[in-house]
Amino acid sequence: MLARLTEIRATDPEAVGKALAKRRRRSLLQSPQKSQGGASVFLVAADHPARGVLKVGADPMAMADRGELLQRLLTALSRPGVDGILGTADIIDDLALLGALDGKIVFGSMNRGGLTGFRFELDDRFTAYTADGLVAAGLDGGKMMVRVADEPEALRTLAACAHAIDELAARKLPAMIEVLASELEDGRVRNRADADSLIRAITIVSGLGTTSAYLWSKLPVVDELVAGRTLLYPKDGDVARAVDAAAAIVATRAPR
Repeated sequence: MLARLTEIRATDPEAVGKALAKRRRRSLLQSPQKSQGGASVFLVAADHPARGVLKVGADPMAMADRGELLQRLLTALSRPGVDGILGTADIIDDLALLGALDGKIVFGSMNRGGLTGFRFELDDRFTAYTADGLVAAGLDGGKMMVRVADEPEALRTLAACAHAIDELAARKLPAMIEVLASELEDGRVRNRADADSLIRAITIVSGLGTTSAYLWSKLPVVDELVAGRTLLYPKDGDVARAVDAAAAIVATRAPR
């Protein structure tokens, strides 16, 4: 698989754009099934490597093997309860070339500059998809992350996210914004897991931009929070079963 992708990228780079252009689209929120209780969307997150987040469990380089990561993503996207994926262009382009994005919702990650463990982590700059890039790729929306913290770098990220929300709204694209309440502890970023801190962060982020018409909030469940990448790297190695179990939870907790 990797050899084929490498050959295509080396000899026919325009194939990426062609694959994205012919991708079969779907509506963001399909009609809910009565048995599920309401509409829900289950997206697999695959934007961690772009921030240098490769560790899963005890393995510090779990997500470094691109071939294995793609294979796990292909398995996840093949499961009936999965609606789509969010990721950076390198991942999205490969999956498009593999024909794995037909009928799926695809959000492109926009700010990946806040590299994990770096001194400038809170200064999460927009280094990935732009609003125009999302339109050109035919993606369904843009995803960004903001950590609300009492630091100048966090303020710059808040302002950049507000601008991106407006840029996406002008193109009638949803802006999915991942909200975290954070603080610096011994020079490293720590996410606060208490509900009060998260609620305060949500109220701040909800007011970003000149319109909230296209704003989607991506919120962590702070009680017994489990990192999303563990779905792709479960302890027993059974990606399909882990994804199916997560999909069942999403379906049962859909709004009624």
